[in-house]
Amino acid sequence: MGDTLTGIKVFRQVVESGSFAAAADRLDLSPAMVSKHVMQAEKRLGVRLLNRNSRTLSLTELGRVYFERCKTILDDLAETELELGSLGTAPRGTLRITGPSWFASQRMADLLSEFRSRYPEIVVDISFEDRVVDLVEEGYDVALRVAPDSDSLGAGLIARPVRPISFVITASREYVKRKGAPKSPEDLAGHDHVAVGNVSSWVLTGPKGKVEVAVRGVQRYRAMAGVVNAVAAGTGLAPLPSIYFDEPEFQNVLVPVLTEYYLREATLYLVYVSRRYVPLKLRAFIDFVLEYSSRVPQVKLPAAV
Repeated sequence: MGDTLTGIKVFRQVVESGSFAAAADRLDLSPAMVSKHVMQAEKRLGVRLLNRNSRTLSLTELGRVYFERCKTILDDLAETELELGSLGTAPRGTLRITGPSWFASQRMADLLSEFRSRYPEIVVDISFEDRVVDLVEEGYDVALRVAPDSDSLGAGLIARPVRPISFVITASREYVKRKGAPKSPEDLAGHDHVAVGNVSSWVLTGPKGKVEVAVRGVQRYRAMAGVVNAVAAGTGLAPLPSIYFDEPEFQNVLVPVLTEYYLREATLYLVYVSRRYVPLKLRAFIDFVLEYSSRVPQVKLPAAV
């Protein structure tokens, strides 16, 4: 069985490396030994796995089936060893997390501080940026993502819903004092607006259903953190995540307007790659976030103007 498993590992490495020589170098074996393992596998199975000549190497049809099965077997084995190695021990290791820029908040800091107290052997490496990160390619364990539904988050991913997230049309008190507050969606056309990217209209949902209104953008930002600061400075209106009303620096600065209308309904999800065995450090974080969210109330908005 040991020789069979070694042969499977060697065969996979040959295919992924593209040559016997490259596989031998990565496995620290001689090319002759690598070739021997592949030939033994072909003899044992009674089929040809590889087409090879002096310049190229390619899988046969049966070789491709065998290769896919080999990958599954080896990946399952690695995950099983990881799972068994963590049983009976405290969660540990580096947990890489990604989330939108507007999650870099005091509330997130409080969450991570409590998580640190409960799991001191887990090192959190968190990145806040307003783009969709490829979890596999970039080596992240989990993403915090806000989306209208889990179907929009991509295939091959697990999405655990955490809580609803509201986006509120927001102004600063100084802006309202200077230019007044919109009383209807139609009033928005007469106001300045700040946005992430290039936005020329908003689709609002309210008491009379959906209505699309044109907006006059005066500043564009690449990240929501820039938008909220522009709104706080009195530059214009913007739809902002309600979490900002809970931040000390924006309390008594930001005010909601047109609260009977909203741009979209969304949910916060914990997103991670589908796998049979979830690493203990990741499972600990998922369970903690769900538990923490269940006892932390939603943000209470100040009175609208």
